[in-house]
Amino acid sequence: MAVLNQSSATTKVKLIDARGPRFSAVITTLVLAIALVTQSAVLIALQLVVFAIGAFAGPAKTPYAFLFKKFVKPRLKGEVRTEDARPPQFAQSIGLIFAVVALAGSLLSIPALFTVAVGFALFAAFLNAAFNFCLGCEIYLIAIRIIKK
Repeated sequence: MAVLNQSSATTKVKLIDARGPRFSAVITTLVLAIALVTQSAVLIALQLVVFAIGAFAGPAKTPYAFLFKKFVKPRLKGEVRTEDARPPQFAQSIGLIFAVVALAGSLLSIPALFTVAVGFALFAAFLNAAFNFCLGCEIYLIAIRIIKK
């Protein structure tokens, strides 16, 4: 995960509390695990909305970020590490794609498509929740390095 403690004077980078996306990943992991076990299109549709908000408005605008800011952040102590919002926003976009595919699988009665799509999203969310490793963020950083070459 790309953690920044200061922004460059030449670029306007939106910074977010680096702990927020991990908290969101914990909730996402729970939602996706329940959706996978129950094969619930409704839960995937709700998670799809959360991913869409994160992808288009930014990770700091999601309902999970609101819960973090309201209930968790006030209880945390220590230095607040910040990070660039673009990698987590990109990760939310990837989650959105998987949620769309999963919902399509459910609506088209293709349970294998639903299961695989939710499984991939669950794997990525779990990596972030358990190990603070944001797979979508890392893909974003690799893509930026490739583009800049």
